[in-house]
Amino acid sequence: MKTILVVGGSKGIGKAIVDSLKNEHTVITFSRTPSEEIGIEHHTLDVLKDTLPDLDSIDGLVYCPGSINLKSLTRLKEEDFEEDFRINVLGAIKVIKKYEKVLSQNNGSVVLFSTVATKLGMPFHASVATSKSAIEGLAKSLAAEYATKIRFNVIAPTVTETPLAARLLRNDKQKLSMQDRHPLKDYLQAEEVATLATYFLSDASRLISGQVMPIDAGITTLKL
Repeated sequence: MKTILVVGGSKGIGKAIVDSLKNEHTVITFSRTPSEEIGIEHHTLDVLKDTLPDLDSIDGLVYCPGSINLKSLTRLKEEDFEEDFRINVLGAIKVIKKYEKVLSQNNGSVVLFSTVATKLGMPFHASVATSKSAIEGLAKSLAAEYATKIRFNVIAPTVTETPLAARLLRNDKQKLSMQDRHPLKDYLQAEEVATLATYFLSDASRLISGQVMPIDAGITTLKL
């Protein structure tokens, strides 16, 4: 049994990861949303503003907070880039720095999140793609720095049916259009992303580090 910290574990992909782990592992969650989940140690906090609690031991860390700020460059302000960077990158750095010692003691695994938009140029994704590209660089650098102590891997999903992506999948027409855009003719469910995250946290992936793993229904590599 491992102890896993999931930051942003109350909704969407984070919630699916918690659900996939909670029956076999000790799970700790941080989020701004209060949780009544039985058997989970929950801390209601904002990682960007609040002091993070001391944790005696953790084997894995998943950082799920993210943003989908889709605007044209003419509509994006510098503050939009700064806010997306704070949520996606600086929050992750704050959490990693806080717990790097306990993770190192347990040969821990860190899972971060990117997006297919870092590999596939997509209009209106300038802000989020900038932040997520930084996450990929951070993970590779830290994977080298902490080799043999902490593993760092990144999951880069395509559109996933979560509250964060709700406005992209508002109705059946949008959902069918999104499915048709992907070579495998579907988009993701949160549980499918959680399966990959759970694998990266497990000992089965003990020799995988510094990787950015797309889970993308073929959209970044296949042209049919």
